[in-house]
Amino acid sequence: MTQVQGTCDERFGEVRDALAESLAKEDVGASVAVVFRGEPVVDLWGGYADAGRTVAWERDTITNVWSSTKTMIALCALILADRGELDLDAPLVRYWPEFGAADVRVRHVLSHTSGLPVWDTPITLDDLCDPSKVTALLAAHKPRWTPGEIGCYHALTQGFLLGEVVRRITGKTIGAFFAAEVAGPLGADFHIGLPDADHHRVAPSLAPPGGLTVPPPTEHFDVAPNPELVPEDTNTAAWRRAEIPSGAGYGNARSVAAVQSVLSAGGTAGGVRLLSRAGCERALEEQYHGLDYGLGVPMRYGLGYGISGRNCFWGGMGGSLVFNDLDAGLTVAYVMNQMVDAIVGDGRGMSMVTAAYGGLG
Repeated sequence: MTQVQGTCDERFGEVRDALAESLAKEDVGASVAVVFRGEPVVDLWGGYADAGRTVAWERDTITNVWSSTKTMIALCALILADRGELDLDAPLVRYWPEFGAADVRVRHVLSHTSGLPVWDTPITLDDLCDPSKVTALLAAHKPRWTPGEIGCYHALTQGFLLGEVVRRITGKTIGAFFAAEVAGPLGADFHIGLPDADHHRVAPSLAPPGGLTVPPPTEHFDVAPNPELVPEDTNTAAWRRAEIPSGAGYGNARSVAAVQSVLSAGGTAGGVRLLSRAGCERALEEQYHGLDYGLGVPMRYGLGYGISGRNCFWGGMGGSLVFNDLDAGLTVAYVMNQMVDAIVGDGRGMSMVTAAYGGLG
């Protein structure tokens, strides 16, 4: 199997084996990290940062984790709610007076039930790099159905909706708030809006060999992607530096786990308290359970996360994943550059999670 680098508590040796096996099969370059009861126990990486397999994946290599970024903006919302600055049951218009749909609440945005899964007006890739334009468009849209009744994955709109609320409350963009209030205090190398000085560390996203399959039409949702997006389009300086809060976060498994372990460790990570224990529990508050009409599969949504029992999680297009078990005190993160064609993730990340559980015995 492919050699991996980094550190691994011997109790979690199965994780090292799982990463090596994945690198020997589908992966080009990847990293995996595990935090257990607030302590980092696995920090591994291996493979290559480029398709030609000429540039090694290093300790500080980062890549676009796509929708795993949603866990970062969800954490921002939970932090503001815990501070009493954001009411998750409040209508968006309380914070964003220009927002036209008075019945859309913050919790609807976090649970993909606001009825605003896409823009009704055609937009371009360049428009996504212009937050003022795309948020103004969303403010003028009418929800496609009664908010809260139907789950339909908000692949890109969620981040701009939540980001504008955060900006109105704090005076900071959600990327700046995350940097100052989350990544900075934790010393986590994760970015929503990547500084130019860090672009040289990025492992470009590698598209699936056969391209990405668009989810099939469902009863309530049958529209073309807006904008049309392929991985190659995002390997640009403009995309990296833009704040696209739902899908353009940059980091590695170490940084993802460092941030998300706040939830599994009861609100404190690296000696820094960001949430109360009750604030962590809010991620598990079920908002929707049923068919997601955008993804075409059953989903159970909490506040900003997919949930299952006492676990909260989410992944990114092509394969990245972060998984939190609040009872076990376990966080597992997996980040890679080689994407696969799977609508709701693939087996690589879950193989890391399964391997991590092997270390708990």
